[in-house]
Amino acid sequence: QINLSVIGQYVDYLVSQQHIKNVFVNGTTGEGLSLSTQERKQLAEEWVCQGKEKLDHVIIHVGALSLPESQELARHAAAIGASAIAVIAPFFFKPTNKDELVAFLQKVASEAPEVPFYYYHIPPLTGVKIRVEELLDGIKERIPTFQGVKFSDTDLLDLAQCINKNEGEQFEFLYGVDEQLLGALAIGANGAVGSTYNYLGQKNNLMLQAFAKPDLALARRYQFLTGEFLNFVIKLGFGVAQTKAVVTFVSGIPMGPPRPPLVGASDEFIVKAKAKLDSIVWPDGN
Repeated sequence: QINLSVIGQYVDYLVSQQHIKNVFVNGTTGEGLSLSTQERKQLAEEWVCQGKEKLDHVIIHVGALSLPESQELARHAAAIGASAIAVIAPFFFKPTNKDELVAFLQKVASEAPEVPFYYYHIPPLTGVKIRVEELLDGIKERIPTFQGVKFSDTDLLDLAQCINKNEGEQFEFLYGVDEQLLGALAIGANGAVGSTYNYLGQKNNLMLQAFAKPDLALARRYQFLTGEFLNFVIKLGFGVAQTKAVVTFVSGIPMGPPRPPLVGASDEFIVKAKAKLDSIVWPDGN
C-alpha cells in the first residue's frame, strides 16, 4: 500500500541532505504504472502539498495504457498545481510510428493546456523505439505546451541530434541513465531525472558543479565512482526493489516493499550494497 505519511519527511531529506529541489512523481522508480489511478492522484497531491515552499518543480508522470486514464491524470495534475506533466508511450498496443505517438501525446497534453509537457522516452521498458530526433520534428505545432524530453536511453547519438537540431527551441533534455550522465552533459543535456539522485544527489550535484567550471577530471571522478557502485549492485541484481532498499538505509526513511510482481531486496543484497557504498571514498572526503 502507498504510505503518504513519509512524504513530508522524504521532501525534507531530499532538500537538506541531497540538495535536490525538483522531483518526478509516479515514474519508474515510484512504480507509477503499478498503482491505481486513485493512488497516483493521492501521491501527486501529497508531493505537491508537501513540496510547497520547499521544492522548485514537481513533475507528475501521467502516462498510462488507457488514453482516458492518462487524460484524467493530466487534468488532475493541472488542477493541483503540478509544475509539469510527463507521459510515456503506451506499451501494450504500441504506436508504430511518429504520427501515432504524437497523436496520443497530443490528446493527453490538450487536457492540461496551461501545463508544460514532457515526453518520457524509455524504450528499454516500453519497447517503443521511435527516435526522439524524429518525434521532435514539428512537435511544437501539434503540442504547444511541449517543454522537452526525459530521455532514458543509452542512444547518445539520438540525444545529440535532438540537441543539435533544436537549439533554437529551448527544449529541455533531462537525461535518465544515471551512470552516463556526464556523457550526456557533454553533448548538451541540461538536466537529469534518475533513481540514484535519491541517495547520491549531493555527489551528482558536485559533479555538475565540476563540469560547469569546467574541471573535467573531477567530474569524471564523481561519475566513475557512481558507476562503480552501480556496476557492483547490477551484478547482484538491481532494480526498483533494490533501489528502495538502498534509499531506506541511506535516508533512514522506510521506503517499503515493492508491489508484485516485483519482490523485495534480499538481506544479502542489503548487506553487500551498504558495505560497498560505505567503502567509496568521494573526492570531497565523505
